[in-house]
Amino acid sequence: MSKKEKLLSALSHATKAGGGVHTAAEIAFMLSEKHTPAFTKFLTDCVKKGVLRRVATGIFESTITPPDGSTAIYKIVNKLRGDVFNYISLESQLSYTGDISQIVMDRLTVMTKGRSGIFSTPYGVIEFTHTKKTIETIAPNIYFDSDIKMYRAKTPQALIDLKNCNRNLHMLEA
Repeated sequence: MSKKEKLLSALSHATKAGGGVHTAAEIAFMLSEKHTPAFTKFLTDCVKKGVLRRVATGIFESTITPPDGSTAIYKIVNKLRGDVFNYISLESQLSYTGDISQIVMDRLTVMTKGRSGIFSTPYGVIEFTHTKKTIETIAPNIYFDSDIKMYRAKTPQALIDLKNCNRNLHMLEA
């Protein structure tokens, strides 16, 4: 079995297990390979051949067995900032709860204990905003959404985050 065939098999099994979005290191592990420059070149070749699609720097999905489009962006968030605490807040959460009339399209706003940053993906833009608040302060004001496997801010927390980040408050429903 060629390396490309092993890759397709591993990605197919991972998708059946609920995966679908993988870091380069995870793909190397699935193939029992070391994450070397040669392996990175292999991934680049797979992208050029259409076997993989790069969804963010160092993060890939199979073109044959892509993840569920409704949850893929949340999986990407967890790959980009999986090592720190994150929760959906600001405009994305307020739109989700109906507290603002605008529907946030192609953008997901996420509060993070990690670095701020903006990432363009095929599923939309992910905007990370750093918070200095302690997890203990935030914890009572968030809940876990098992459908997307991420935390979400309760409305009061999303409003506090919006104000603390000096975001546009004019869109709030009166």
